[in-house]
Amino acid sequence: MAKLVTPSRDRERAPATPPRREERVLARFGTPNRLGGSFECERVAAGGKFWVLRGLATPEMEEGEEGASLASPGELDARTWDTISSNLNDLCFHLNSKISNIKKSLQLRKIDQDPSLKTVLNKVVHEMFLLNSLLNKLEEEYHHQWRLQKKLKELQTSVERDYLEAQRLGENVPIYLPQATQGSSIGIALKEKEPCKAEENKSSKKPAKVSKCIREAPFITAEEFENVPSYMKGRLTHSQVNAVVAEINKAVASKYSIMRQPVKTMVNATRNLYFRFQEEETKDTKGEYFIVDADIEEFTSLKVDKRFHSILTILRHCHRVREIRGSRLVRYALC
Repeated sequence: MAKLVTPSRDRERAPATPPRREERVLARFGTPNRLGGSFECERVAAGGKFWVLRGLATPEMEEGEEGASLASPGELDARTWDTISSNLNDLCFHLNSKISNIKKSLQLRKIDQDPSLKTVLNKVVHEMFLLNSLLNKLEEEYHHQWRLQKKLKELQTSVERDYLEAQRLGENVPIYLPQATQGSSIGIALKEKEPCKAEENKSSKKPAKVSKCIREAPFITAEEFENVPSYMKGRLTHSQVNAVVAEINKAVASKYSIMRQPVKTMVNATRNLYFRFQEEETKDTKGEYFIVDADIEEFTSLKVDKRFHSILTILRHCHRVREIRGSRLVRYALC
C-alpha cells in the first residue's frame, strides 16, 4: 500500500527553497555592541519582500559558532538599528570630509603654477607676515600695560599708606610744637644771643624804632632725649619735657612783653611786676632772657616742685637753660 502523506506533513518536510530572484548585499559593521561582538547583516530581496539574515558573534563563541536567524526589520531591536544607522551616517560624513579636504589640497597645490593667482598668493603671504608682526606688537603692548598696571597698584598702595600715616600724625600733633605768633620767633642755634633785625620806620619827624624779638628755647629732639642718662629721666617722657619747655617760653614771652611796655600805660599790678623785674636784674643778667620761680607760678600753670626741678636738670643737660645765682635768687636763663 502506498503511504499517504498529508499536505501539512509534506509542507513540513519540504525543504525551504531559496528565492528565485535574489540580490544579496553584505554589510559588515566592526563597531562592537554592548555584548562585545559584531553584527553581520545580509539583506535578501525576493518577490517584493525583504528578509534579513542576522548573526551575532560574541567573544565567548568559537569561530564558526555564529547564530543565524531570519527576521524582518520590524522584529529587530530598535536600539540595534539606531546604532547601525548612526554609525553609517558618521562614517559617510567622515569619508566625505576627507575627500573634500583632499580635493581642496590638490587645487591649492597647483595655485602657484597659475600666473593670475600667483600674484594674489604673494599678496596673501605678505599680508600674513604683516598680520603676524601686528600680533607681536599687540602682545608686547599688552605686557607693557600689564607691568604698568602692576606698578600703578603698588603706587596706589604706597600713597594710601602715606595718607593714613599723615592723617594719623595730623590727629596726634604734640602740644609742644611751636606755633606761628606775631612778634615772636624760635631760636635755631643753641647759643644764639644776637637780637632780631631792626625794623626801620621811615618817618621824617620821629627816629626809627627798633623792635627786638623775644628769644625762645628750642624743643628737645628725640635723639637728644635718648642720650639723656637714665637717672635723670626716671619716668619722664619726651612729651612731658617739651611741654615744660613750651611753658618756659610762654613765661619768658609774658615777662619781656611787660618789660617793653611804657610805664605810664601800665596798671598797678603790671607796674608792680615791672619794678620786680627791674630789681632782679644784675650785671650777670645783662642781655639775657631769664625767669625765676615766681614767674613760673605767675604766667604758667606749672608747679615749682620736685618734678619741675627734675625736668630743669634735663634742660640744663641739653643746654636749653642755665642757672644764674645771686641775691638769694635762682634765675633760669635761656641758652
